[in-house]
Amino acid sequence: MVKLTPNSVITSGKMKMPIFGLGTWQSTPEEIDIALNAAIDAGYRHIDTAFVYANEAAIGNSLKKIFESGKVTREELFIVTKLPLNGNRPELVETFITKSLESLQLDYVDLYLIHFPAGVQYKGMDQPIPFDENKKLLLDHSTDLLELWKAMEAQVKAGRTKSIGLSNFNQSQIKRILDNCCICPANLQVEMHIYLQQKELVSFCKQNDVTVCAYSPLGSPGFKPFLEKTGMVTDKTIFVYPMEDPVIVEIAKKYNKTPAQVLLRYLMEYGVAVIPKSTNPSRIKENFDVFDFELTTEDYERISALDRGEEGRTSGGSGTFAFFNLLESHHEYPFPK
Repeated sequence: MVKLTPNSVITSGKMKMPIFGLGTWQSTPEEIDIALNAAIDAGYRHIDTAFVYANEAAIGNSLKKIFESGKVTREELFIVTKLPLNGNRPELVETFITKSLESLQLDYVDLYLIHFPAGVQYKGMDQPIPFDENKKLLLDHSTDLLELWKAMEAQVKAGRTKSIGLSNFNQSQIKRILDNCCICPANLQVEMHIYLQQKELVSFCKQNDVTVCAYSPLGSPGFKPFLEKTGMVTDKTIFVYPMEDPVIVEIAKKYNKTPAQVLLRYLMEYGVAVIPKSTNPSRIKENFDVFDFELTTEDYERISALDRGEEGRTSGGSGTFAFFNLLESHHEYPFPK
């Protein structure tokens, strides 16, 4: 097994992605500055955001101050953002990445991802999730992933991003891109934790030199409060709590580590990057303290056996996260229905 260190990276072509990053979904602008400084101080060099998170401007303001302080240089950080669903048209890609760069106060990002393969209608940048008067999501059924990818490739050539990739795509969609691209996807970001290990998908990506990054590596403990706040909890909503799994709790005690640290360590040993989200400085530091132990083969295999396949996907086997379920009728919906 390759020894993991705080400087470990996963590579695809020229891209070198730090294996450990900070997720920022649900992080408010008020929380961002504290979280980013805590992460940089702890040793994080990988920051993940997205246009739809509505915190790029706050991240940009924080990064500007961090760079000016001399804590790190721009070149030392790996920054990821994503094209929103209402930007899934070739003619909108440059508009959205330019807006993201302006908000982030950067000349380039290290990785730009298509956030989701299915598109929604463009009703302006201020309506990333457009609904009609009957509260029905306005889907864009003209989504053409191959033409969209060409527009993504143009952003690399223009210098706005170093690498490009995908998020929430399935294997057949990735293969379509690989079979028709000039610049191959460098990364796939997907929901992944011990209950949804996506072994076949990860194997496919490794065979094709596509790195994998796990979002919600701890099972997204803040997901339920988020849904309750937005009124999206239904009787079909399923929540998963990997940190409470008896096997994980037992193994954590053995190594004198927290369940979260064991979950993150397992995924990194699995060969994928992790981007746990936190805004608590002590938790941010604690999450990163995973480089001083290694799972035994027996413990690794016990954790591997916890995989539930599609039934482990947040909100259940019919889709990931409650919002994504609204996209099921789109021809590029990537998950089993």
